Amino acid sequence: MSNNEKQKKLTLITLILMVFTSVFGFANMPRSFYLMGYGAIPWFILGAITFFVPYAFMMAEYGAAFKDEKGGIYSWMEKSVGPRFAFVGIFMWYASYVIWMVNICSTIWIPLSNTFMGVDTTSKWSIFGLSPTVTLGILGVIWICLVFFISRYGMSKITKVTSVGGIAVALLNVVLIVFGIIVLILNKGQLAEPISSMVSFINSPNPAYKTVSSMLSFLVFAIFAYGGIEAVSGLVDQTENPERTLPKGIAIAAIIISIGYSVGIFMIGIFTNWSDSLSAPDVNMANVAYVVMNNLGYSIGEALGLAASTCVEIGKWVARFVGLSMFLALSGAFFTLSYSPLKQLIEGTPKKLWPGKMAEIDKKGIPINAMKVQTIIVAVMVLGISLGGKSAKAFFEMLVLMTNVAMTLPYLFLTIAYISFKKKEKIKKPFEIFKNKNLAVIIAIIVTITVAFANIFTIIEPSLKGDYVSTFAMIAGPIIFTIVALIIYYLGEKKS
Repeated sequence: MSNNEKQKKLTLITLILMVFTSVFGFANMPRSFYLMGYGAIPWFILGAITFFVPYAFMMAEYGAAFKDEKGGIYSWMEKSVGPRFAFVGIFMWYASYVIWMVNICSTIWIPLSNTFMGVDTTSKWSIFGLSPTVTLGILGVIWICLVFFISRYGMSKITKVTSVGGIAVALLNVVLIVFGIIVLILNKGQLAEPISSMVSFINSPNPAYKTVSSMLSFLVFAIFAYGGIEAVSGLVDQTENPERTLPKGIAIAAIIISIGYSVGIFMIGIFTNWSDSLSAPDVNMANVAYVVMNNLGYSIGEALGLAASTCVEIGKWVARFVGLSMFLALSGAFFTLSYSPLKQLIEGTPKKLWPGKMAEIDKKGIPINAMKVQTIIVAVMVLGISLGGKSAKAFFEMLVLMTNVAMTLPYLFLTIAYISFKKKEKIKKPFEIFKNKNLAVIIAIIVTITVAFANIFTIIEPSLKGDYVSTFAMIAGPIIFTIVALIIYYLGEKKS
Protein backbone atom coordinates (compact mmCIF):
# COMPACT_ATOMS: atom_id res chain seq x y z
CA MET A 1 0.00 0.00 0.00
CA SER A 2 1.34 3.47 -0.87
CA ASN A 3 2.15 6.08 1.80
CA ASN A 4 -0.75 8.18 0.53
CA GLU A 5 -3.20 5.28 1.09
CA LYS A 6 -1.71 4.55 4.53
CA GLN A 7 -2.36 8.10 5.72
CA LYS A 8 -6.05 7.93 4.86
CA LYS A 9 -7.31 6.04 7.91
CA LEU A 10 -10.98 5.55 8.71
CA THR A 11 -12.20 8.13 11.26
CA LEU A 12 -15.06 7.59 13.73
CA ILE A 13 -17.59 9.36 11.49
CA THR A 14 -16.40 7.53 8.36
CA LEU A 15 -16.58 4.21 10.22
CA ILE A 16 -20.14 4.89 11.45
CA LEU A 17 -21.20 5.82 7.91
CA MET A 18 -19.62 2.60 6.59
CA VAL A 19 -21.53 0.61 9.23
CA PHE A 20 -24.75 2.32 8.14
CA THR A 21 -24.18 1.60 4.45
CA SER A 22 -23.18 -2.02 5.19
CA VAL A 23 -25.84 -2.86 7.81
CA PHE A 24 -28.81 -0.51 7.70
CA GLY A 25 -30.96 -1.24 4.67
CA PHE A 26 -33.81 1.26 4.38
CA ALA A 27 -35.76 -1.20 2.20
CA ASN A 28 -35.80 -3.71 5.08
CA MET A 29 -38.44 -1.60 6.89
CA PRO A 30 -41.06 -1.46 4.09
CA ARG A 31 -40.25 -5.10 3.21
CA SER A 32 -40.87 -6.12 6.80
CA PHE A 33 -44.12 -4.11 6.96
CA TYR A 34 -45.17 -5.79 3.70
CA LEU A 35 -44.57 -9.24 5.21
CA MET A 36 -45.73 -8.75 8.80
CA GLY A 37 -47.21 -5.27 9.31
CA TYR A 38 -46.72 -4.04 12.89
CA GLY A 39 -46.06 -7.68 13.75
CA ALA A 40 -42.51 -7.18 12.43
CA ILE A 41 -41.58 -4.88 15.33
CA PRO A 42 -41.38 -7.54 18.11
CA TRP A 43 -39.21 -9.71 15.84
CA PHE A 44 -36.81 -6.80 15.24
CA ILE A 45 -36.64 -6.10 18.96
CA LEU A 46 -36.03 -9.81 19.64
CA GLY A 47 -33.40 -9.90 16.88
CA ALA A 48 -31.63 -6.86 18.34
CA ILE A 49 -31.58 -8.27 21.88
CA THR A 50 -30.69 -11.87 21.06
CA PHE A 51 -28.47 -11.22 18.03
CA PHE A 52 -27.45 -7.80 16.75
CA VAL A 53 -26.36 -5.85 19.85
CA PRO A 54 -24.39 -8.71 21.48
CA TYR A 55 -23.05 -9.77 18.06
CA ALA A 56 -21.90 -6.20 17.34
CA PHE A 57 -20.04 -6.07 20.66
CA MET A 58 -18.44 -9.45 19.91
CA MET A 59 -17.15 -8.07 16.59
CA ALA A 60 -15.85 -4.98 18.41
CA GLU A 61 -13.97 -7.19 20.92
CA TYR A 62 -12.51 -9.25 18.09
CA GLY A 63 -11.45 -6.14 16.17
CA ALA A 64 -9.81 -4.47 19.17
CA ALA A 65 -7.95 -7.67 20.13
CA PHE A 66 -6.60 -8.23 16.62
CA LYS A 67 -6.13 -4.59 15.62
CA ASP A 68 -2.76 -5.31 13.99
CA GLU A 69 -4.07 -8.19 11.87
CA LYS A 70 -4.89 -7.59 8.19
CA GLY A 71 -6.91 -10.78 7.73
CA GLY A 72 -10.11 -9.68 9.46
CA ILE A 73 -12.45 -12.48 10.49
CA TYR A 74 -10.08 -15.19 9.22
CA SER A 75 -7.42 -14.02 11.68
CA TRP A 76 -10.00 -13.87 14.46
CA MET A 77 -11.21 -17.44 13.93
CA GLU A 78 -7.77 -18.87 13.10
CA LYS A 79 -6.27 -17.58 16.35
CA SER A 80 -9.34 -18.54 18.37
CA VAL A 81 -10.04 -22.04 16.96
CA GLY A 82 -7.76 -23.11 14.10
CA PRO A 83 -6.93 -22.59 10.39
CA ARG A 84 -9.27 -25.21 8.86
CA PHE A 85 -12.29 -24.01 10.84
CA ALA A 86 -11.40 -20.41 10.00
CA PHE A 87 -11.04 -21.09 6.29
CA VAL A 88 -14.38 -22.89 5.97
CA GLY A 89 -16.04 -20.07 7.93
CA ILE A 90 -14.57 -17.21 5.91
CA PHE A 91 -15.10 -18.99 2.58
CA MET A 92 -18.80 -19.54 3.32
CA TRP A 93 -19.04 -15.94 4.55
CA TYR A 94 -17.37 -14.65 1.40
CA ALA A 95 -19.53 -16.86 -0.84
CA SER A 96 -22.64 -15.39 0.79
CA TYR A 97 -21.52 -11.92 -0.26
CA VAL A 98 -21.08 -13.12 -3.81
CA ILE A 99 -24.77 -14.13 -3.71
CA TRP A 100 -25.58 -10.73 -2.19
CA MET A 101 -23.76 -8.98 -5.04
CA VAL A 102 -25.66 -11.07 -7.60
CA ASN A 103 -28.89 -9.95 -5.92
CA ILE A 104 -27.98 -6.25 -5.87
CA CYS A 105 -26.63 -6.25 -9.43
CA SER A 106 -30.18 -6.84 -10.61
CA THR A 107 -32.22 -4.94 -7.98
CA ILE A 108 -30.13 -1.74 -7.88
CA TRP A 109 -31.86 -0.60 -11.09
CA ILE A 110 -35.22 -0.34 -9.32
CA PRO A 111 -34.21 2.78 -7.31
CA LEU A 112 -32.70 4.25 -10.46
CA SER A 113 -36.02 3.72 -12.25
CA ASN A 114 -37.83 5.46 -9.41
CA THR A 115 -35.37 8.36 -9.57
CA PHE A 116 -36.28 9.19 -13.16
CA MET A 117 -39.83 7.83 -13.52
CA GLY A 118 -41.26 8.15 -9.99
CA VAL A 119 -42.34 4.48 -10.13
CA ASP A 120 -40.73 1.09 -10.72
CA THR A 121 -40.77 0.41 -14.47
CA THR A 122 -38.05 -2.28 -14.55
CA SER A 123 -40.64 -4.98 -15.31
CA LYS A 124 -41.06 -3.28 -18.70
CA TRP A 125 -37.41 -2.55 -19.52
CA SER A 126 -36.02 -4.07 -22.69
CA ILE A 127 -32.71 -3.89 -24.55
CA PHE A 128 -32.65 -5.15 -28.16
CA GLY A 129 -36.08 -6.72 -27.66
CA LEU A 130 -34.89 -8.92 -24.77
CA SER A 131 -37.12 -9.74 -21.79
CA PRO A 132 -37.03 -7.44 -18.70
CA THR A 133 -35.28 -10.10 -16.59
CA VAL A 134 -32.52 -10.60 -19.18
CA THR A 135 -32.21 -6.83 -19.60
CA LEU A 136 -31.66 -6.39 -15.85
CA GLY A 137 -29.08 -9.17 -16.00
CA ILE A 138 -27.10 -7.35 -18.71
CA LEU A 139 -27.27 -4.08 -16.75
CA GLY A 140 -26.06 -6.00 -13.68
CA VAL A 141 -22.98 -7.17 -15.58
CA ILE A 142 -22.25 -3.57 -16.62
CA TRP A 143 -22.61 -2.47 -12.97
CA ILE A 144 -20.18 -5.02 -11.50
CA CYS A 145 -17.62 -4.10 -14.17
CA LEU A 146 -17.98 -0.40 -13.28
CA VAL A 147 -17.49 -1.14 -9.57
CA PHE A 148 -14.30 -3.07 -10.39
CA PHE A 149 -12.98 -0.20 -12.51
CA ILE A 150 -13.49 2.36 -9.70
CA SER A 151 -12.40 0.12 -6.79
CA ARG A 152 -9.05 -0.69 -8.38
CA TYR A 153 -7.95 2.89 -7.62
CA GLY A 154 -7.84 2.19 -3.89
CA MET A 155 -9.59 2.52 -0.53
CA SER A 156 -9.90 6.31 -0.76
CA LYS A 157 -12.26 5.99 -3.74
CA ILE A 158 -14.32 3.35 -1.94
CA THR A 159 -14.74 5.45 1.23
CA LYS A 160 -15.92 8.44 -0.81
CA VAL A 161 -18.75 6.36 -2.27
CA THR A 162 -19.66 4.78 1.07
CA SER A 163 -19.73 8.16 2.88
CA VAL A 164 -22.20 9.53 0.33
CA GLY A 165 -24.24 6.33 0.77
CA GLY A 166 -24.25 6.71 4.56
CA ILE A 167 -25.49 10.30 4.35
CA ALA A 168 -28.22 9.18 1.90
CA VAL A 169 -29.41 6.51 4.38
CA ALA A 170 -29.59 9.10 7.17
CA LEU A 171 -31.58 11.52 4.98
CA LEU A 172 -34.03 8.79 4.00
CA ASN A 173 -34.84 8.13 7.63
CA VAL A 174 -35.25 11.83 8.34
CA VAL A 175 -37.78 12.05 5.49
CA LEU A 176 -39.67 8.96 6.72
CA ILE A 177 -39.89 10.14 10.33
CA VAL A 178 -40.54 13.87 9.74
CA PHE A 179 -43.09 13.35 6.95
CA GLY A 180 -44.72 10.52 8.90
CA ILE A 181 -45.18 12.77 11.94
CA ILE A 182 -46.61 15.53 9.70
CA VAL A 183 -49.18 13.09 8.27
CA LEU A 184 -50.05 11.89 11.81
CA ILE A 185 -50.61 15.47 12.99
CA LEU A 186 -52.65 16.47 9.93
CA ASN A 187 -54.81 13.34 10.33
CA LYS A 188 -55.30 14.18 14.04
CA GLY A 189 -53.53 11.06 15.30
CA GLN A 190 -55.39 8.56 13.13
CA LEU A 191 -53.23 5.72 11.79
CA ALA A 192 -53.70 4.42 8.25
CA GLU A 193 -53.07 0.88 9.55
CA PRO A 194 -55.13 0.84 12.76
CA ILE A 195 -53.96 -0.72 16.01
CA SER A 196 -56.95 -2.51 17.52
CA SER A 197 -55.02 -4.10 20.39
CA MET A 198 -51.66 -5.68 21.22
CA VAL A 199 -52.66 -8.45 18.79
CA SER A 200 -51.81 -6.00 15.98
CA PHE A 201 -48.16 -6.39 17.01
CA ILE A 202 -48.38 -10.17 16.64
CA ASN A 203 -50.69 -10.94 13.71
CA SER A 204 -49.69 -10.22 10.13
CA PRO A 205 -52.09 -8.63 7.61
CA ASN A 206 -50.30 -10.65 4.92
CA PRO A 207 -52.20 -13.94 4.28
CA ALA A 208 -48.90 -15.71 3.55
CA TYR A 209 -47.64 -14.97 7.09
CA LYS A 210 -50.52 -16.25 9.19
CA THR A 211 -49.04 -19.60 10.23
CA VAL A 212 -46.72 -20.08 13.19
CA SER A 213 -43.95 -21.48 10.97
CA SER A 214 -44.07 -18.56 8.54
CA MET A 215 -44.03 -16.03 11.40
CA LEU A 216 -41.05 -17.75 12.97
CA SER A 217 -39.29 -17.82 9.61
CA PHE A 218 -39.59 -14.03 9.53
CA LEU A 219 -36.94 -13.92 12.25
CA VAL A 220 -34.29 -14.55 9.60
CA PHE A 221 -35.40 -11.39 7.80
CA ALA A 222 -34.82 -9.44 11.00
CA ILE A 223 -31.39 -11.02 11.46
CA PHE A 224 -30.51 -10.35 7.83
CA ALA A 225 -31.49 -6.70 8.33
CA TYR A 226 -28.80 -6.50 11.03
CA GLY A 227 -26.14 -8.40 9.06
CA GLY A 228 -22.87 -7.09 7.64
CA ILE A 229 -21.17 -5.46 10.61
CA GLU A 230 -18.35 -8.03 10.60
CA ALA A 231 -17.31 -6.81 7.13
CA VAL A 232 -16.60 -3.32 8.46
CA SER A 233 -14.98 -4.72 11.63
CA GLY A 234 -12.52 -6.49 9.34
CA LEU A 235 -11.11 -3.11 8.25
CA VAL A 236 -9.60 -2.60 11.70
CA ASP A 237 -6.08 -2.32 10.26
CA GLN A 238 -7.22 0.71 8.26
CA THR A 239 -8.97 2.46 11.17
CA GLU A 240 -7.57 5.43 13.09
CA ASN A 241 -6.85 4.49 16.74
CA PRO A 242 -8.66 1.15 16.20
CA GLU A 243 -8.74 -0.01 19.84
CA ARG A 244 -10.89 3.06 20.68
CA THR A 245 -12.51 4.08 17.39
CA LEU A 246 -13.79 0.64 16.33
CA PRO A 247 -15.70 -0.32 19.52
CA LYS A 248 -17.10 3.21 19.88
CA GLY A 249 -18.21 3.41 16.24
CA ILE A 250 -19.81 -0.04 16.30
CA ALA A 251 -21.57 0.64 19.62
CA ILE A 252 -23.06 3.95 18.42
CA ALA A 253 -24.17 2.50 15.09
CA ALA A 254 -25.61 -0.69 16.67
CA ILE A 255 -27.83 1.19 19.14
CA ILE A 256 -29.12 3.69 16.56
CA ILE A 257 -29.80 0.97 13.96
CA SER A 258 -31.64 -1.24 16.49
CA ILE A 259 -33.98 1.60 17.51
CA GLY A 260 -34.24 2.95 13.96
CA TYR A 261 -35.69 -0.22 12.42
CA SER A 262 -38.57 -0.53 14.90
CA VAL A 263 -39.41 3.18 14.77
CA GLY A 264 -39.30 3.13 10.96
CA ILE A 265 -41.70 0.16 10.69
CA PHE A 266 -44.17 1.89 13.01
CA MET A 267 -43.93 5.13 10.99
CA ILE A 268 -44.94 3.27 7.82
CA GLY A 269 -48.21 2.25 9.49
CA ILE A 270 -49.04 5.92 10.03
CA PHE A 271 -49.61 6.52 6.32
CA THR A 272 -49.93 3.03 4.79
CA ASN A 273 -52.93 0.74 5.03
CA TRP A 274 -51.78 -2.77 4.14
CA SER A 275 -54.98 -3.92 2.39
CA ASP A 276 -55.34 -0.72 0.35
CA SER A 277 -51.71 -0.21 -0.68
CA LEU A 278 -49.75 -3.47 -0.44
CA SER A 279 -52.15 -6.29 -1.35
CA ALA A 280 -51.97 -5.72 -5.14
CA PRO A 281 -50.28 -8.53 -7.15
CA ASP A 282 -47.70 -6.14 -8.69
CA VAL A 283 -46.31 -5.24 -5.25
CA ASN A 284 -43.31 -7.40 -4.33
CA MET A 285 -40.26 -7.49 -2.08
CA ALA A 286 -38.15 -5.62 -4.62
CA ASN A 287 -40.39 -2.60 -5.21
CA VAL A 288 -42.39 -2.31 -1.97
CA ALA A 289 -40.08 0.42 -0.59
CA TYR A 290 -40.97 2.71 -3.47
CA VAL A 291 -44.66 1.86 -3.28
CA VAL A 292 -44.65 2.78 0.41
CA MET A 293 -42.74 6.05 -0.02
CA ASN A 294 -44.82 7.05 -3.04
CA ASN A 295 -47.81 6.50 -0.77
CA LEU A 296 -46.17 8.79 1.85
CA GLY A 297 -46.04 11.65 -0.65
CA TYR A 298 -49.65 11.01 -1.72
CA SER A 299 -50.77 10.89 1.94
CA ILE A 300 -49.16 14.28 2.67
CA GLY A 301 -51.01 15.86 -0.24
CA GLU A 302 -54.26 14.17 0.78
CA ALA A 303 -53.91 15.30 4.41
CA LEU A 304 -53.40 18.87 3.15
CA GLY A 305 -56.60 18.61 1.14
CA LEU A 306 -54.92 18.89 -2.27
CA ALA A 307 -56.38 17.60 -5.53
CA ALA A 308 -55.84 13.90 -6.36
CA SER A 309 -53.66 14.75 -9.38
CA THR A 310 -51.42 16.92 -7.18
CA CYS A 311 -51.18 14.14 -4.58
CA VAL A 312 -50.06 11.71 -7.30
CA GLU A 313 -47.30 14.14 -8.40
CA ILE A 314 -46.09 14.63 -4.82
CA GLY A 315 -45.98 10.84 -4.44
CA LYS A 316 -43.88 10.50 -7.58
CA TRP A 317 -41.40 13.16 -6.44
CA VAL A 318 -41.02 11.53 -3.01
CA ALA A 319 -40.44 8.21 -4.80
CA ARG A 320 -37.83 9.91 -7.00
CA PHE A 321 -35.98 11.22 -3.93
CA VAL A 322 -36.16 7.79 -2.31
CA GLY A 323 -34.95 6.17 -5.52
CA LEU A 324 -31.89 8.44 -5.69
CA SER A 325 -31.12 7.97 -1.98
CA MET A 326 -31.53 4.20 -2.21
CA PHE A 327 -29.32 4.07 -5.28
CA LEU A 328 -26.57 6.00 -3.46
CA ALA A 329 -26.97 3.87 -0.30
CA LEU A 330 -26.88 0.59 -2.22
CA SER A 331 -23.89 1.83 -4.22
CA GLY A 332 -22.04 2.62 -0.99
CA ALA A 333 -22.83 -0.80 0.47
CA PHE A 334 -21.88 -2.52 -2.77
CA PHE A 335 -18.46 -0.86 -2.92
CA THR A 336 -17.73 -1.76 0.72
CA LEU A 337 -18.95 -5.36 0.44
CA SER A 338 -17.35 -6.05 -2.94
CA TYR A 339 -13.99 -5.12 -1.39
CA SER A 340 -13.88 -5.87 2.35
CA PRO A 341 -14.91 -9.59 2.33
CA LEU A 342 -12.54 -10.31 -0.59
CA LYS A 343 -9.72 -8.42 1.15
CA GLN A 344 -10.18 -10.53 4.27
CA LEU A 345 -10.37 -13.78 2.29
CA ILE A 346 -7.22 -13.13 0.24
CA GLU A 347 -5.09 -11.09 2.63
CA GLY A 348 -5.94 -13.08 5.75
CA THR A 349 -5.63 -16.66 4.50
CA PRO A 350 -2.31 -18.37 3.67
CA LYS A 351 -1.08 -17.47 0.17
CA LYS A 352 -0.36 -21.15 -0.53
CA LEU A 353 -4.11 -21.78 -0.80
CA TRP A 354 -4.44 -19.62 -3.91
CA PRO A 355 -3.20 -20.48 -7.40
CA GLY A 356 -0.96 -18.23 -9.50
CA LYS A 357 -1.11 -14.54 -8.65
CA MET A 358 -4.54 -14.67 -6.97
CA ALA A 359 -3.10 -13.58 -3.60
CA GLU A 360 -1.18 -10.64 -5.08
CA ILE A 361 -1.91 -7.25 -3.45
CA ASP A 362 -1.15 -4.13 -5.53
CA LYS A 363 0.37 -0.84 -4.33
CA LYS A 364 -3.03 0.56 -3.42
CA GLY A 365 -3.80 -2.39 -1.14
CA ILE A 366 -6.27 -4.00 -3.56
CA PRO A 367 -6.23 -7.77 -4.28
CA ILE A 368 -6.51 -6.84 -7.94
CA ASN A 369 -6.30 -10.30 -9.53
CA ALA A 370 -8.79 -11.81 -7.07
CA MET A 371 -11.12 -8.87 -7.72
CA LYS A 372 -10.95 -9.59 -11.46
CA VAL A 373 -11.95 -13.21 -10.83
CA GLN A 374 -14.73 -12.10 -8.46
CA THR A 375 -16.08 -9.70 -11.11
CA ILE A 376 -16.17 -12.50 -13.70
CA ILE A 377 -17.89 -14.95 -11.30
CA VAL A 378 -20.60 -12.43 -10.32
CA ALA A 379 -21.15 -11.43 -13.97
CA VAL A 380 -21.56 -15.08 -15.05
CA MET A 381 -23.99 -15.81 -12.18
CA VAL A 382 -26.10 -12.72 -12.94
CA LEU A 383 -26.39 -13.68 -16.60
CA GLY A 384 -27.06 -17.34 -15.78
CA ILE A 385 -29.94 -16.51 -13.41
CA SER A 386 -31.42 -13.84 -15.68
CA LEU A 387 -31.51 -16.25 -18.61
CA GLY A 388 -33.49 -18.77 -16.54
CA GLY A 389 -36.81 -17.44 -17.80
CA LYS A 390 -38.53 -16.80 -14.42
CA SER A 391 -40.96 -13.95 -13.95
CA ALA A 392 -39.50 -10.74 -12.49
CA LYS A 393 -41.30 -11.19 -9.15
CA ALA A 394 -40.18 -14.80 -8.63
CA PHE A 395 -36.68 -13.87 -9.77
CA PHE A 396 -36.29 -11.08 -7.19
CA GLU A 397 -37.94 -12.90 -4.28
CA MET A 398 -35.89 -16.07 -4.73
CA LEU A 399 -32.67 -14.03 -4.77
CA VAL A 400 -33.70 -12.22 -1.56
CA LEU A 401 -34.50 -15.55 0.13
CA MET A 402 -31.19 -17.11 -0.99
CA THR A 403 -29.29 -14.10 0.33
CA ASN A 404 -31.01 -14.19 3.74
CA VAL A 405 -30.05 -17.80 4.41
CA ALA A 406 -26.58 -17.74 2.84
CA MET A 407 -25.52 -14.60 4.71
CA THR A 408 -26.70 -15.62 8.19
CA LEU A 409 -25.16 -19.11 8.39
CA PRO A 410 -21.53 -17.85 8.56
CA TYR A 411 -22.41 -15.92 11.73
CA LEU A 412 -22.48 -19.31 13.47
CA PHE A 413 -18.75 -19.71 12.83
CA LEU A 414 -17.96 -16.32 14.38
CA THR A 415 -20.15 -16.83 17.45
CA ILE A 416 -18.82 -20.34 18.07
CA ALA A 417 -15.23 -19.10 17.69
CA TYR A 418 -15.99 -16.29 20.14
CA ILE A 419 -16.43 -18.83 22.94
CA SER A 420 -12.89 -20.10 22.36
CA PHE A 421 -11.64 -16.50 21.94
CA LYS A 422 -12.89 -15.55 25.42
CA LYS A 423 -11.35 -18.62 27.02
CA LYS A 424 -7.83 -18.05 25.61
CA GLU A 425 -5.90 -16.01 28.16
CA LYS A 426 -2.94 -15.51 25.80
CA ILE A 427 -5.05 -13.32 23.49
CA LYS A 428 -4.74 -9.72 24.70
CA LYS A 429 -8.18 -8.09 24.89
CA PRO A 430 -7.92 -4.28 25.21
CA PHE A 431 -11.70 -3.85 24.89
CA GLU A 432 -14.26 -6.08 26.61
CA ILE A 433 -17.99 -5.52 27.01
CA PHE A 434 -18.53 -9.01 28.41
CA LYS A 435 -15.84 -9.17 31.09
CA ASN A 436 -17.25 -12.22 32.87
CA LYS A 437 -16.25 -15.30 30.84
CA ASN A 438 -19.26 -17.39 31.88
CA LEU A 439 -21.65 -14.58 30.94
CA ALA A 440 -19.82 -14.17 27.61
CA VAL A 441 -20.22 -17.87 26.85
CA ILE A 442 -23.95 -17.80 27.71
CA ILE A 443 -24.49 -14.76 25.45
CA ALA A 444 -22.54 -16.41 22.60
CA ILE A 445 -24.69 -19.54 22.95
CA ILE A 446 -27.91 -17.46 22.86
CA VAL A 447 -26.76 -15.65 19.69
CA THR A 448 -25.75 -18.97 18.09
CA ILE A 449 -29.11 -20.57 18.93
CA THR A 450 -30.96 -17.50 17.56
CA VAL A 451 -29.18 -17.70 14.21
CA ALA A 452 -29.61 -21.49 13.98
CA PHE A 453 -33.28 -21.29 14.98
CA ALA A 454 -34.04 -18.60 12.38
CA ASN A 455 -32.36 -20.52 9.58
CA ILE A 456 -33.99 -23.85 10.43
CA PHE A 457 -37.47 -22.33 10.22
CA THR A 458 -36.63 -20.44 7.03
CA ILE A 459 -35.32 -23.63 5.39
CA ILE A 460 -38.21 -25.90 6.36
CA GLU A 461 -41.01 -23.35 5.76
CA PRO A 462 -41.18 -23.82 1.94
CA SER A 463 -41.34 -27.61 2.32
CA LEU A 464 -44.39 -27.24 4.58
CA LYS A 465 -46.13 -25.72 1.55
CA GLY A 466 -44.88 -28.46 -0.77
CA ASP A 467 -41.98 -26.42 -2.21
CA TYR A 468 -39.24 -28.98 -1.64
CA VAL A 469 -36.99 -27.50 -4.34
CA SER A 470 -36.46 -24.26 -2.37
CA THR A 471 -35.73 -26.17 0.82
CA PHE A 472 -33.24 -28.42 -0.97
CA ALA A 473 -31.52 -25.42 -2.60
CA MET A 474 -31.10 -23.63 0.75
CA ILE A 475 -29.60 -26.75 2.31
CA ALA A 476 -27.41 -27.62 -0.68
CA GLY A 477 -25.82 -24.14 -0.88
CA PRO A 478 -23.91 -24.17 2.43
CA ILE A 479 -22.97 -27.84 1.93
CA ILE A 480 -21.46 -27.06 -1.47
CA PHE A 481 -19.59 -24.04 -0.05
CA THR A 482 -18.15 -26.19 2.76
CA ILE A 483 -17.03 -28.95 0.37
CA VAL A 484 -15.37 -26.43 -1.97
CA ALA A 485 -13.62 -24.75 0.98
CA LEU A 486 -12.29 -28.07 2.30
CA ILE A 487 -11.04 -29.04 -1.19
CA ILE A 488 -9.22 -25.69 -1.60
CA TYR A 489 -7.72 -26.05 1.88
CA TYR A 490 -6.68 -29.67 1.26
CA LEU A 491 -5.01 -28.85 -2.09
CA GLY A 492 -3.22 -25.89 -0.50
CA GLU A 493 -1.92 -28.02 2.35
CA LYS A 494 -0.86 -30.76 -0.06
CA LYS A 495 0.97 -28.23 -2.28
CA SER A 496 2.93 -26.90 0.68
